[in-house]
Amino acid sequence: VQSIYDNKSSLNAEDQRLVDYYYKKFVNAGAKLTEAEKAKMREINAELAKLSTMFSQNILKSFKEDVILVKDKSELAGLSEGEIASLAAAAKKAGKEGYMITLVNTTRQPILQSLENRKLREKIWTTSATRAQATNGPIIIKETKLRAEKAALLGYKDWASYVMTNRMAQTTENVYGILDDLAPKAVAKAEAEAEQIQQVIKKSGETFALQPWDWAFYAEKVRQQKYDLDPALVKPYFEMQSVIHDGLFFAMNKLYGITFKERKDLPVYHEDVMVFEVFNEDGSAIGLFYMDPYAREGKRGGAWMSAYVSQSGLKGTKPVIYNAQNIPKPAEGQPTLMTFSEVTTMFHEFGHAVHGLFSDVKYPSLAGTATARDFVEFPSQANEDWNIEPTVLANYAKHYKTGEPIPKELLAKVLESQKFNQGFDTTEYLAAALLDMEWHSFGVDADITDVQKFEHDALDKHGIAYYPVPPRYKSCYFSHTFAGGYSAGYYAYLWTEVFAADAFAHMTEQGGLTRENGDNFRKEILSKGNSRDLMQSYIEFRGQKPTTDALLKRRGLVE
Repeated sequence: VQSIYDNKSSLNAEDQRLVDYYYKKFVNAGAKLTEAEKAKMREINAELAKLSTMFSQNILKSFKEDVILVKDKSELAGLSEGEIASLAAAAKKAGKEGYMITLVNTTRQPILQSLENRKLREKIWTTSATRAQATNGPIIIKETKLRAEKAALLGYKDWASYVMTNRMAQTTENVYGILDDLAPKAVAKAEAEAEQIQQVIKKSGETFALQPWDWAFYAEKVRQQKYDLDPALVKPYFEMQSVIHDGLFFAMNKLYGITFKERKDLPVYHEDVMVFEVFNEDGSAIGLFYMDPYAREGKRGGAWMSAYVSQSGLKGTKPVIYNAQNIPKPAEGQPTLMTFSEVTTMFHEFGHAVHGLFSDVKYPSLAGTATARDFVEFPSQANEDWNIEPTVLANYAKHYKTGEPIPKELLAKVLESQKFNQGFDTTEYLAAALLDMEWHSFGVDADITDVQKFEHDALDKHGIAYYPVPPRYKSCYFSHTFAGGYSAGYYAYLWTEVFAADAFAHMTEQGGLTRENGDNFRKEILSKGNSRDLMQSYIEFRGQKPTTDALLKRRGLVE
């Protein structure tokens, strides 16, 4: 590998990219270290694996132990009878009396949105925000020091710099640049939202200042007043077959000239799965697309894309791609009516699908979505916005019985509600992303002994220590970064959204839903996979690096 790397100038650009990719992997795995250094690295890796497992075990333990027991049903006012019955069943299963509230993994707890009892809300929130401190605090200190040590051994100033070697961002300065640009604007929006919430508290006859455990409860009241959106009124306009054929496939045809032919002759692993052969405008076959839309027993939750077969010029293979969702299946003979969120998810996942389908590279390890973690969500996030493009919406958002288009006022409410509480959402995400970066931006000589102090100082440093909106994950239960392979990587989802918003705004300026826009995006972004520098791909498409302006508008953080 070293010999090929040293003589790579004779190779073409894609071959050089592949050599660089594997060379970095070997070097970052310790291939150039001395025997003594390799032994030290093995020792560090073993200890890190152990600490990561312990961190996860402590989280699981805290889920079992950090529960809130309620004896009196009246304390649960605001919850539905079904929710109360679930809490009673949870208590019974655990051999406890009364009602048992268990925590979800984020700082915010969904139950706080409905729970009227303020003292109980405070108890739940405090339990959530302080969990696993005694057990995971010491692990974090050891783990981050060992990561810094490993980075130094490999010649990097800190762990984040080591991680950046195979990221689109390339440097920690680039990551901090975007996050620090967004932070003050997100906090300003959160403060404006807090003022609205404080007014609602005042109108309800209370005098207390807004606390973190009040936010969800009173924000829900603001949402109901502003939007009063009944999902039952919206869903009839989003019938699944219409969303797929008249929405998704229609938009993809306008952008890329592609067509879809259902292949009922091909075998499927479940009767719910649909298969389509995808063709270019000239009739040449691109590949196969499998869609598995419904929830069912034994299927994992969420939504995802994967490749059964990756495109490869080397092997001559065409891509076989699938998307999965978990839309509730209606009774036989009934139409599948989707929520707007499910429609957005369908467009999002198909953004990954076209990334796989349009891949045109030599090596499968650089094909389609086999890109850096801080790039892979960009095409899918950009594809989301085509579902609200006026021509596309007019083609598919029709009442399944009457064919009437969705009323303008209802549509305006749906779209405006997407921006609700975005100050809170963006601030809590940024706080977690900045925490993750700060934990991995110090060298071997740093002397950190107090997790809570480090956390406070890190948030303060970036102007995001806004008390009513804590980080989505505090350090001691931040599994992504300390047990999930996302260390110095949690920033990626918002980073890619900056690119997605900027790209969509650029295409809108250039005429929107046109073949020129689609062909340019396909040629410079989707077809290239990881076969060239990812920022270079973006600049070839856009003519410049992105700014955060479009994202701020997309999230409603600025007018």
